[in-house]
Amino acid sequence: MTFNASILGCEGLRLSSEERAFFKDVQPFGFILFSRNIESADQIRSLAEELRSCVQHEAPILIDQEGGRVQRLRGALGYDWLPPLDQIQKAGANAARSMYLRSRIQAHELTTLGIDCNCAPLVDVATSDTHPFLQNRCYGFGTDAVIEIGRAVTNGLMDGGVLPVLKHIPGHGRAQQDSHLELPTVTASVKELEQDFAPFKALNDLPMGMTAHLVYKALDDLPATVSTKMMGLIREQIGFDGLIMTDDISMQALEGDMTQRSVASIAAGCDVILHCNGDMAEMQDVVVAAGDMTEIAQRRAQDVLNARKPAESVDIKALTSELESLIQG
Repeated sequence: MTFNASILGCEGLRLSSEERAFFKDVQPFGFILFSRNIESADQIRSLAEELRSCVQHEAPILIDQEGGRVQRLRGALGYDWLPPLDQIQKAGANAARSMYLRSRIQAHELTTLGIDCNCAPLVDVATSDTHPFLQNRCYGFGTDAVIEIGRAVTNGLMDGGVLPVLKHIPGHGRAQQDSHLELPTVTASVKELEQDFAPFKALNDLPMGMTAHLVYKALDDLPATVSTKMMGLIREQIGFDGLIMTDDISMQALEGDMTQRSVASIAAGCDVILHCNGDMAEMQDVVVAAGDMTEIAQRRAQDVLNARKPAESVDIKALTSELESLIQG
């Protein structure tokens, strides 16, 4: 079957009859959950089953479970994770191991709820000027450390049966504005930007990636998500051949309505439109504008589905104890 080139949210704790009929008609590639969709373990599992029952494939169900401020599962549903950079600094020489353990435990938390995709690793290289919305979500201020930890996070998720999403391609670390609210513009030289691109090149074998709503003035005047030139750079210079989704298409960094943003993103070379807020009218516009996946996007989507593997059996309590010793020691 052919997928609609979209990953969509839903409004509440259960699907409405309108949402169910819409998803069955549209056949989006996947779904994403937010805090508004989360109440209890049984409820999340039921919602995941409902979502998957609407489509004719084992749809990926995504969530943002980075830890710290960007963490949808809390309390009884998930460990209260430190912001990534805080944990990395506490762990010191054991940072990569600690982040592997963290990601492996997170994967266990997610799969028990029917969620099989985490929007991580985030391999944006931080600077002293990185906007606070992003800085402590990063893995470090140096390229080599970010690459090492990004791979550790990837391995932890995949060993636990969870697909990773590499973000934010081709690098969001120099942004001094919050792209949820406005469009960041980076004036770094092409030579400087190569440092930002390096972690994405090192991790270009991941099955999925998410774009950055960010202008790189040295290369183009358009945000990467809607820039044919930047998408070409991601494919050719960075060498990423996985499925590329937009960052949330409803973020205010982009101009135009949902139709215009979606059309521009697909035309630039994105494979899938990510729409998160669950607004039905907006989703209706997005799915029409996105249309069916292109042949190459469909191949990449199938590769994503094929990349899933069962979780390896581990002692989660033992991993948690080891992680706590690395952070506290």
